[in-house]
Amino acid sequence: MTSTHNPGPVSGPSPAFPRYSRTAQALHWLTSVLVLAVLPLAWVATSLARDAAAKPVLFQFHKSVGLTILALVVARILWRTFNPPPEVSEPAGLALIARVSHWLLYAVFLLMPVSGFLLSAFNGSTTQFFYLFPIPGFEKNEAIRNLFQSVHLAGQWAVYALVLLHIAGTAWHVAIRRDGVLDRMLPEQKPLIRG
Repeated sequence: MTSTHNPGPVSGPSPAFPRYSRTAQALHWLTSVLVLAVLPLAWVATSLARDAAAKPVLFQFHKSVGLTILALVVARILWRTFNPPPEVSEPAGLALIARVSHWLLYAVFLLMPVSGFLLSAFNGSTTQFFYLFPIPGFEKNEAIRNLFQSVHLAGQWAVYALVLLHIAGTAWHVAIRRDGVLDRMLPEQKPLIRG
């Protein structure tokens, strides 16, 4: 009598998934680092007293990092358009969730720096891009500034939610499914040669 055993998707070594290109990996991780930097810059800047000397400096760095994220996300979308990610075999539902969440992240990472820059620009403020060069503001318009401020403040909650969902989804793939999805965004490791 022959016994069959199906270990299911959570046992055994992680299957080999085709990896993203090195360019896609670099853009992804650089964006991730800058997102983790732009949030505390805003938190600290807004917590300081109005006349604190560090407040405008932190806001300038916050805006500079935000505009850099904007450029990186545009570069990621262009790269993805002309270099589609490698196809993987996974359930249709998971594939749809991944696709939707990725495009929502792209959307919010475009919306936030654009709305942040415009609320500053329509306040008549100049953005000092990392104090390397100025990006002039526009003629002051309180109504438009308030509109973009509302968009920016609301958008931050979308950032928190989508980033947390992205991290939770990654943790689920790593700890529960153990399907090697995270490996797609990591450099390929050379096998150790033991003598």
